[in-house]
Amino acid sequence: MKKIISEKNPELVTRKDNKAQWNLPNKRRLGFRNLYKINRYGIYLRSDFVLKLKKKINKRIGKLSSVKKLTKNKAFCSLIVGKDQDILFEQYAKDFSTNQPQTIMSITKMFIHLFVGELIDRKLINLNKKISFYLPKIGSGYANAKVKDVLDMNIVNLYSEDYTKAYSSSFLHEPVGGWRLPIKGKNIQSQEQYLNSIKSLKSRDLKNYTDLAHYKSANTDVIGLIVEKVSKKSLRQWLLETVEATGFEEGLYIGTDRFGTPWMSGGGSLITRDFLRMGLLFSRFGKGINGKNIGSKTFLSKTINSEGPKYIQLSKDKFVCYVNSLMKCGNWIGHSGYGGQFLGINLKTKVVAAFFSVLETKSATNEKYKKDMVNMIDQIISKDY
Repeated sequence: MKKIISEKNPELVTRKDNKAQWNLPNKRRLGFRNLYKINRYGIYLRSDFVLKLKKKINKRIGKLSSVKKLTKNKAFCSLIVGKDQDILFEQYAKDFSTNQPQTIMSITKMFIHLFVGELIDRKLINLNKKISFYLPKIGSGYANAKVKDVLDMNIVNLYSEDYTKAYSSSFLHEPVGGWRLPIKGKNIQSQEQYLNSIKSLKSRDLKNYTDLAHYKSANTDVIGLIVEKVSKKSLRQWLLETVEATGFEEGLYIGTDRFGTPWMSGGGSLITRDFLRMGLLFSRFGKGINGKNIGSKTFLSKTINSEGPKYIQLSKDKFVCYVNSLMKCGNWIGHSGYGGQFLGINLKTKVVAAFFSVLETKSATNEKYKKDMVNMIDQIISKDY
């Protein structure tokens, strides 16, 4: 019989700077759009009913200098602003469209806030318990950490997430979720197997002795394991109920491990208007369409009034903190996403802003750009329209 010839999937091969091909600077803009079909494993969830939106454009938003600056930046993809069921502003780059999905990256972490809040209300999760209380097989990197500290990105262990360092743990984590091929000869681990393998630093406890957040995507996935265990409900089912409460028009694409566990720390993709709908769910404190609610109003209210480790400094005395799987500053909550994404929700004005962009720097980061992006979101959603 003639030999059957194959080759590695080129988009998933690790290339320069320890990045998969889709995440190289000259491939990233298309890679972020197509990640939902590039990654090896995933699920797609649609809602039976859709939250209706109507255009009610407010010209004040487009006149803001911060909006003009960032929508002219070559990284820009889309910006949408809304309140209740009104679209107040909507703009797209020339090469982007209303029906184009893009990865929301780490903004997927916000779903975990909803799930944990609901389970706290049901007295199934205690934030002061150690991770090992719920996950006896967890490794030393998490065993003695409190659930609260893991939610707040407030522990120290061997898992690293510095995007300027090519061999950070967050990049080495990617084969688990199918974002790249594993190293030759390596078996593909499940999400749980990978998380159980994370160790503590040698001769050091897990306590964060600074007031700065130690951002680790693995933290969110550990909490995801707890959610499944204590609720006896799969993360897929949790997500489906959230999709139906939100009323997504297109749906949620989300990556999984090889065995079907959703990648809660950063595997989602949405179209721009559904990105807005996600934020609107939070603006209503989890109150969904057709009486389908998700999360906890009490937990979200406590979060906005809590302090956590500092994530980014916006100005001299203004910081974004990390609390309960959310970023917060003043009256708003939200989250950033790798490479130039942000979702912000002001719980006082009820204004939501969702921003897609793609940074084509070597590391997909730029601290000045990130600060400008968050300050723009802060400026937009802090006004009442």
